[in-house]
Amino acid sequence: MHRTKSGLRNAPPRRPDTRRTDTRRPADGPAARRRERERHPRYWFAERLLLTLSGQRPVHWMLGYALGPAYDQLTELAPGAPLRPEPPGGATPVVRRCDEFRPRPGVIEAYARIASGDRLQALAFRLEHCPDLRWRCSAVELGGARRP
Repeated sequence: MHRTKSGLRNAPPRRPDTRRTDTRRPADGPAARRRERERHPRYWFAERLLLTLSGQRPVHWMLGYALGPAYDQLTELAPGAPLRPEPPGGATPVVRRCDEFRPRPGVIEAYARIASGDRLQALAFRLEHCPDLRWRCSAVELGGARRP
């Protein structure tokens, strides 16, 4: 290093290490896809609603993430665990796909396809961007089960 006229130090330009892999590109595989999906509020909420409505988590687990009307809907739906696996030893339900529509800024209307074995169910929910800059669920609806 050497000093310039202003007295500040200058370092030679850094050479990138060519042995490193590109860390900006997600690795292939289910874990990488899951991390990529969870960056989207719709997938993050779809997973949590699935865990609640399949009986894997208690309703109060959604307290900080659901507004009053949505929480009331969850307390009505959750006791029956409508997204639970089919007995006996049915497959654990998973979010197959989740899409969204943004009717206006700060609002997401999302819909997810929930698969459990050969059963497919629809889950629709509304997210609102609250003044504290967090997304919260404001409505939840379930569609009937059907065979694919």
